[in-house]
Amino acid sequence: MGSDSSNKSGRLTVSHTGSVTVYNKNQKNWTIVLCLAGDNGFDPLGLAEDPENLKWFIQAELVNGRWAMLGVAGMLLPEVFTKIGIINVPEWYDAGKEQYFASSSTLFVIEFILFHYVEIRRWQDIKNPGSVNQDPIFKQYSLPPNEVGYPGGIFNPLNFAPTLEAKEKELANGRLAMLAFLGFVIQHNVTGKGPFENLLQHLSDPWHNTIVQTFS
Repeated sequence: MGSDSSNKSGRLTVSHTGSVTVYNKNQKNWTIVLCLAGDNGFDPLGLAEDPENLKWFIQAELVNGRWAMLGVAGMLLPEVFTKIGIINVPEWYDAGKEQYFASSSTLFVIEFILFHYVEIRRWQDIKNPGSVNQDPIFKQYSLPPNEVGYPGGIFNPLNFAPTLEAKEKELANGRLAMLAFLGFVIQHNVTGKGPFENLLQHLSDPWHNTIVQTFS
């Protein structure tokens, strides 16, 4: 899992964990740990001190950031499209009250099984990178060898390259989305409204419809 380049004086190996090992001609080596994407040196809880835990935290932040980006879009866009008359759907906080094709308990069980399967395979890939690239049922389908957390193939239809810059941007947007999700939940608990409706209310009277008046 990595690239290997050699010259007359030695050899350099880049691993999937983000470390670089340099071997000289006397077979002595030094390991240099590269900066992780999104690492700004802010770790007040010391979460990055244990290398094994760090591998998990990296993937946990990545997948939670992706879910948060989807969640924020799912909370905001339906409200916006409903307000401007394109669709007519309930607010995100009322979505669970709707009657769907199955009962809420049935949907919960289905989601639990599907998520359990996906998360187990994701955990296996973290522990043994590349071990779950091949579909266990449809053997003819497999993912290309890639870095953990960036499977590629059908999961990358636009063929974005997992460059450091792209990873930085994804993590930054994921972190922002996690904060936005928390903000939407708190905002609804305080005002009883969605984020877009709160924005429209503020814009209608910016001097009187603010967070100060809300909490006062």
